[in-house]
Amino acid sequence: MSRTNVSPSGTKTAKTSGSAALIAFITSIGGFLFGFDNGSISSSIGYLTQKFSLSAASMGWVTSCITIGCIIGVVFAGRLSDLFGRKKVLVVVAALFIIGAAGEAVAPNVEILIAARMLVGFGIGLETTVAPLYISEIAPANIRGRLVSFNQLFNCIGNLVIFSVSALVISTHAEEWNIQYSWRTIFIIGVIPAVILIACLKFIPESPRWLVQQGRVDEARTSIGRMVSDPEAIEAELKRINVVASSEEKPKISEIWAPKMRKRLLIVMGVSFFMQLTGITAVFYYAPEIFKTAGFGASAAVQSTVLVGGALVVGTLLSVWIIDKAGRRTLLLVGSVAMAVLLGAIAWLFTMDHPNGPALIALLLAYVIVWGVSFGTVSYVLPGEMYPTRIRGLGQSAQTLSQWVFTFLVAQLFPILVDLYGSTVTFGGLAVFSVLAFFFSYALVPETKQKPLEQLELELN
Repeated sequence: MSRTNVSPSGTKTAKTSGSAALIAFITSIGGFLFGFDNGSISSSIGYLTQKFSLSAASMGWVTSCITIGCIIGVVFAGRLSDLFGRKKVLVVVAALFIIGAAGEAVAPNVEILIAARMLVGFGIGLETTVAPLYISEIAPANIRGRLVSFNQLFNCIGNLVIFSVSALVISTHAEEWNIQYSWRTIFIIGVIPAVILIACLKFIPESPRWLVQQGRVDEARTSIGRMVSDPEAIEAELKRINVVASSEEKPKISEIWAPKMRKRLLIVMGVSFFMQLTGITAVFYYAPEIFKTAGFGASAAVQSTVLVGGALVVGTLLSVWIIDKAGRRTLLLVGSVAMAVLLGAIAWLFTMDHPNGPALIALLLAYVIVWGVSFGTVSYVLPGEMYPTRIRGLGQSAQTLSQWVFTFLVAQLFPILVDLYGSTVTFGGLAVFSVLAFFFSYALVPETKQKPLEQLELELN
C-alpha cells in the first residue's frame, strides 16, 4: 500500500501529524508546569497569608513576584533560543522548576519564598516564549494552531490537577496543619512533572528552521526526518525553509521596531494586553478569595477552584478543536463580546449585600470557558505566526514580556482595587476592557489559520 508524505508546512500525513503531535505533547509538559505553579499559589495564598500575617499589599507581592522572574526570563528567552536552540532552553526550564519548587516548599520566611517564586518565574518566562515558538516551527500548517494550543491546554490541565490535589490535601487535614504544611506539600509536588519533562526532552529533535538558520543543514534534514519518512518530502521541506532562510540576515533587536514589523508588534502586544486586562489572572490567583466574598468557607473556597480549573480545560479543549476551523480572529471577536457580558453580570452580582454563590460560580465558570476558547489560546498561537524565522525568538520574547508585565499589574493591583473600591467597580472595569478588546481585534488582528509560515511571511510583508 502506498503512502503519500508531504512537508510539515504542507498537507499533513499520518506520520507527519502523529510525530509532530507527540513532539508537541512532550514540549507542552512545560505548559503543565506553568499551570501547576499558578494553581499552587491560588490554593495556598489564604494559608500563606495566615502563616506570615500578610497584608493585602503583601499578598499581592507574594502572588505577583513570580512575574518579575517571568519578565527577566522573557528578556533572555528569545536571544537564548536563537543562540543555543529551542531544545536546550527547554531543558533549562525543567531544571529551574525543580530548584524553584523545592525552594518554595522549604521556605522558612517570606523573603526565601519570594526568591524561590522568582526563580520559578524565570523558568516560566523562558517556557512561555520558547515552547510555542518551537511547536510552531515543527508543526504542519493545517494543524499548527491546534498543536501550539497544546501548550495552553497542558497549562490548564496543570491548573486542574493542582487544584484537585490541593482540595484533597486541605480537606483531609485540620486548619492548623493546613496553615503550617499544606502549602509546602502543594509546592513540592511540582518537582515531579519537572523531572518527567527533563526525561522526555531527549526524545524530541531540534527545530529544523533554527538548524537551517545556523547553517546545520544535515542536522535539519535529520530533524525533518523524525516527522516525514519520504526522502523527496524531506528535501522539499528543507528547500522551502532554505528559500526563506537564505534571504534573512542575522537578527537585530532593533528589527522588531522596524516600520514593517511595527504593526505586527502592536498586534501581538495588544492581544497580550487584553489577554490579561480581561481579568483571568485575577480570577485564577485570587479565586478562593473571590469565593470567600460570596460566603464560602476557606476549605469550600479552595475546593471550588477545582471547578474553575475544569472550566479552563473545557474552554481550551474547545479551542484546540476549532481554532484551525473558526480561525484566530473570529475567536477573539466572539470571545471579547461574551466576556464583556459575563464580567458585567459578575459586577452586578456584587452590588448585592449577599451575592448569590451558585450564580457567581456559574458566571465565573462560563467566563473562564470563554476566555480559554478565545484569548487564552489565540494569544499563544498568534505570535509564532507573525514574525520571520530570523527574529521569531525576539518577537515571541517581546509578546511574552508584555504579557508578563500586564500579569504583574493585574496580580499586584487586583486585591488593592477590591479593597479600595469593591468587587463591583473592579469587575466592571474588566468588562470595559473586554469591550475594548473587541474593537482592537476587529480593527487590527489578521486571520492566519492554515497558512504555512513562509506564506504568512510573504503576505505580511
